[in-house]
Amino acid sequence: MFPEFRGRCIESLNERMTARPVYLDNNATTPLDPRALDRMDECWRNAFANPGSQHGFGSSARQVLEDSRESMASILNADPSELIFTSGGTESINAAVHGFTFGRRGVIAVTAGEHPATLRAAEKTFLQGCGIATLAVDSGGRLRNDRLDQLPWDELILVCVILAHNETGVIQDVRRLSELCRQHRVPLLLDAVQAVGKIPVNFHALGATSLAFGAHKFHGPRGVGGLLLRQGTRLPALLQGGHQEHGRRAGTEPVPLIAGMAAALESWQSEFVERSGRVTCLRDRLQESLQTRCAPAIVHGQDADRLPNTLSIAFPGIPGESLLVNLHLAGIACSLGSTCASGAAEAAPSLLAMGIPAEVCKSSVRFSLSCQNTGAEMDDAAERIVAVIERMRSEGVR
Repeated sequence: MFPEFRGRCIESLNERMTARPVYLDNNATTPLDPRALDRMDECWRNAFANPGSQHGFGSSARQVLEDSRESMASILNADPSELIFTSGGTESINAAVHGFTFGRRGVIAVTAGEHPATLRAAEKTFLQGCGIATLAVDSGGRLRNDRLDQLPWDELILVCVILAHNETGVIQDVRRLSELCRQHRVPLLLDAVQAVGKIPVNFHALGATSLAFGAHKFHGPRGVGGLLLRQGTRLPALLQGGHQEHGRRAGTEPVPLIAGMAAALESWQSEFVERSGRVTCLRDRLQESLQTRCAPAIVHGQDADRLPNTLSIAFPGIPGESLLVNLHLAGIACSLGSTCASGAAEAAPSLLAMGIPAEVCKSSVRFSLSCQNTGAEMDDAAERIVAVIERMRSEGVR
């Protein structure tokens, strides 16, 4: 090993060991809310039974289950009968995509740069003869409403839209699209995995047929989520077995996890105005610092309506994968704005769909905050990120 390279590695490792890591990867998963943990602990002790059992223990578990359902449905402006509990966002999306297309042929429309959970599920329907159409987005990542009439409405059997994008944080206005879906009687599935527990989500006002979410994106436990399904909508069950969830999702309900999810969402509802304002200020504080001190720096979707916690930013000329490693060594937990396939970094489809040059896409990283971050952490993170960017540029890293 070259002495100067070995010295830099030792220096970076020493800094990492002494500096407190800053977690800025909350769109991947969030730390558990202590209130969710407390409620789950109570359930593990006192509502551990199978909620389908007829004895008193089962009745206690069933009460917790239905109380959680009613609470969450109320927050999301849905009827409790419209909420199906699942293992998370991916299962919810797959249940909807495969359920709405079961035994049918036609075209599925998906957002350009759609999340893999939706895209892979849609691609699987090729086996039954379905095609895929793309909902175009503009340079800000927003749906192109002027192109919605050009969709093959006579052939569409399902429209899928990511309500808030996991990479850019861009929030979609789906009013025009939902009206067209209603007119043409085409089901609309909203992937609200990044939206629920971060911004207000009103199921009935959105006009969607179904809506998917997962608890661990809003400080709830992993392994649980939900699918909202409009009353009167029939959907074949993805999982076969017992009659749980009124025959719509087989498998014994994990009551403690569901209770924890409800507690996390209730916590968000009671604090969302304060949380949103504070997290937005923290995100903008970090963004302004990086744009000012690390120019050129490009913020994706900057002029669009974004999640308060998400900052997708590119540092042209610096490879994203190299930057990610260096940030990791500096104690900054974040994610790439690109995916990795066959050992080579590829530009993220969501960014390419916005017309961003491939090389800029490959220089992108995503910082995603939570209500548990602090102003001191943002200032500390900015100092570390700036130092990494300056060092990589001075060394001519390409």
